[in-house]
Amino acid sequence: MASESSTTTDHDEIRRWVEEHDGRPASVRGTEESGEAGVLRIDFPGGAGEDQLEHISWDDWFAKFEDEKLAFLYQQKKADGSDSTFFKLVSR
Repeated sequence: MASESSTTTDHDEIRRWVEEHDGRPASVRGTEESGEAGVLRIDFPGGAGEDQLEHISWDDWFAKFEDEKLAFLYQQKKADGSDSTFFKLVSR
């Protein structure tokens, strides 16, 4: 069985997938500039955590997402059929 992945720019789809996996919008600490979010990440339980990531609002996360013209590539299922939290931010 092959893994299943999708790429989207739809804010509702991204937010729904992230929240279904208990993730929160975040940016890498120390990368913010002029009050704008820094390098975007999603903080999942057991991930890098708040020592490296700063939780930000969805509004701030999506503002940076649009400014950088990004798309959200995410894996729906692993090859074995189990759930996945793999994602990658890619250029449009």
